[in-house]
Amino acid sequence: MSDKKVFVKTYGCQMNVYDSVRMQDVLKPLGYSDTQEIDEADLIILNTCAIREKATEKVYSELGRIKKIKNQKDCLIAVAGCVSQAEGDQIFKRAPFVDIVVGPQSYHNLPRLIKEASKGQAIELDFIEEKKFDELPVEYGFQGPSSFVSVQEGCDKFCTFCVVPYTRGAEFSRPVEHIYREVMQMVEKGSKEIVLLGQNVNGYHGKTFEGKEVNLAFLIRHIAGIRGVERIRYTTSHPIDMDQDLIDLHGSEPKLMPFLHLPFQSGSDKILKLMNRKYSSSQYLEIIDKLRKANPEMSFSSDIIVGFPDETDEDFQATMDLVDKVNYAQAFSFKYSPRPGTPAATRKQIPDHIKTERLIALQAKLQEQQLSFNKNFINKTMPILFMKDGKFDNQVVGKSPHMQSVYVKSETQNLHNKIMKVKIHDAFLNSLAGSIAA
Repeated sequence: MSDKKVFVKTYGCQMNVYDSVRMQDVLKPLGYSDTQEIDEADLIILNTCAIREKATEKVYSELGRIKKIKNQKDCLIAVAGCVSQAEGDQIFKRAPFVDIVVGPQSYHNLPRLIKEASKGQAIELDFIEEKKFDELPVEYGFQGPSSFVSVQEGCDKFCTFCVVPYTRGAEFSRPVEHIYREVMQMVEKGSKEIVLLGQNVNGYHGKTFEGKEVNLAFLIRHIAGIRGVERIRYTTSHPIDMDQDLIDLHGSEPKLMPFLHLPFQSGSDKILKLMNRKYSSSQYLEIIDKLRKANPEMSFSSDIIVGFPDETDEDFQATMDLVDKVNYAQAFSFKYSPRPGTPAATRKQIPDHIKTERLIALQAKLQEQQLSFNKNFINKTMPILFMKDGKFDNQVVGKSPHMQSVYVKSETQNLHNKIMKVKIHDAFLNSLAGSIAA
């Protein structure tokens, strides 16, 4: 079998990172090995995301650069992911040099699409999640010390600002034993941390081998019993799916990390209703309180939107007040930008200069909280899972239980893929620095 190279550029969320790895697994039997050098690739895949502002235009801009590569050598170009699902054959019209368009639930068909592309452009946008997972290879590539495992896909929530239900389809949960076998393979290859993924991961409702429907807490307990699994995380969660069983698990399962990404989007009940989020700010804060009672070490991250249509100064202040009450370890904040096809896109938009002012104020508060949170760990010792080399000689970087990047210098020890106790000496906005504890 000839040695061919595939280059995959991944945009967006952890789910896309997982999908990119699985695409490489699908292509291995065809003789493709992955490369980080786009110029030497025989197949170039853009695994796209439609969540961020101007995502579609960024993809077409990238395709314009890739066209120059195709003009110089014989290669295939594929557009995968959520932009391909949203744009469909429009991609062929705007970028006729693209060979393959494939949606996020159809990439298991890449071998057939590559064959079809030898005769003309090929497209596949089916929404059959079960079929995708049934037909993906049972062998998995090594992702590293921390591995993503998709347990749930799609979304039935229909938030008025979001395109995910239209690009990823309805909610679907994988069977427990399929996930268990995948985690076993990740651990056998050397992974110590498992990150369970889903658009609404805590809405997981997969079935056991006996046909019993179970929740995410059951799945985590099941996975925690695997020898070699040292850490478990899950993302992204929706507040209305945070059941008491899962909350309690944060206080009883030591392998479940004390860090949770729980988006609240807005602190204003009026805006939450317009967003169709199905909870109030007080209900969100009640969940935070329950989690902190279950595990006082809990820290939180969130997604926050400013400048949603009809957001007043009072609504924005409600968001700032909620941020004060929670005190986040980190957070992602954005100006609202309309997504074609979503209900909020048809509403009257707030001027961009107002959005910018609000975002600057919010991010200043979030950065203050994040730096303060990090400084709390100075002179403390924490277990760090080391992932990779740092930017400087003898520097190694790892992750804390609270998802902080931690840097140490080690001239003698090979720390990769090891969990070591580290004493923290210094704290910055986005990282901690320390040394291996005696």
